[in-house]
Amino acid sequence: MSLIYKIALTMIQNVGHITAKHLLTHFIRPEAVFKATKKELMQVPGVGTITAQHILGKDAIKKAKEHLKFIEKYQVQVLFYTDDNYPQRLKNCDDAPILLYYRGTVDLNHLRIISIVGTRMATSYGKLLCKQLAEVLAAYDVMIVSGLAYGIDVNAHLESLARNIPTVGVLAHGLDRMYPQVHAQIAKKMLLNGGLLTEFPPFTNPDKENFPKRNRIIAGISDVTIVVEAASKGGALITADIANSYHRDVYAFPGRTTDQYSQGCNFLIKTNRAGLLNHAKDLPYFLGWEESLLKVVEAIEELPTALSPLELKILQLLKVSDLHIDELTLKLDLPQGQLLLHLLNLEIEGLLISLPGKRYQRC
Repeated sequence: MSLIYKIALTMIQNVGHITAKHLLTHFIRPEAVFKATKKELMQVPGVGTITAQHILGKDAIKKAKEHLKFIEKYQVQVLFYTDDNYPQRLKNCDDAPILLYYRGTVDLNHLRIISIVGTRMATSYGKLLCKQLAEVLAAYDVMIVSGLAYGIDVNAHLESLARNIPTVGVLAHGLDRMYPQVHAQIAKKMLLNGGLLTEFPPFTNPDKENFPKRNRIIAGISDVTIVVEAASKGGALITADIANSYHRDVYAFPGRTTDQYSQGCNFLIKTNRAGLLNHAKDLPYFLGWEESLLKVVEAIEELPTALSPLELKILQLLKVSDLHIDELTLKLDLPQGQLLLHLLNLEIEGLLISLPGKRYQRC
């Protein structure tokens, strides 16, 4: 029953996230909000006569019950602001939504979360950058977030899926639909290693005003936002500005001054709103991950000997499932002869085994 009241708190007419948080601060439990008297309600900042009447009218409870049917049928997780599984990075943002709807398998408080955004009109240059980012980030136990839109967003998701990187799409509509519809099959794959997240209840359309709200979640849920390609105006620049307002790191890839979809990135770099990335490999360096990776792996797995960064990356790639040597060669961009030497060393150390058909499995 408490879930009904949590949902209902977001359904009250004329009550936004800030007033909802005031109500929660005052009454502690969502149930208490709807059991309060008009006099008690009007003691809360932002609550006047009309708002109090909306709460007492119980329309929000009725709407919440309707949404609960969908939530239960499709096993949607409802993440409330005070819950432990609510994204803690996002919770630190003043305008964080009080409630989120989530379908997926990955922890939204993942160790490292990267948001990748950009133009819907991605060029071959932007697609290549998405590919390089995924190749580099695959070794660092990251989760990649984007908006499942055309262009850079969907490429970020696809490259993540191809490398078993968990990836979450933040939506500007309810979980009962997919926009654009052409990405429905990609979204289904993301549910197996990642998920779909939205602040909008079921049956909400992807209206224009929802997208900036969606962008603030993309910026707030992550440690760093990367702008791959962007024109001089658009959602990617809005997301970057929001991330800056949250005091989160922002990086961008530069492009030629004559390229339309590099103008936004060049502007962010020029005005010190984003750090410059010459290559995807720059990101772990800027974030201080290179040195910490070996320490983390050694602490967790108590490795018997010092391994090279490349051998650590091999173990990371094999963490989810076994791989064929051709797949490892492609992911590591390494000659097969050189790769075999590292595989042999890891096998001698008892960290992996070779399987029939030139496949390798982590022990």
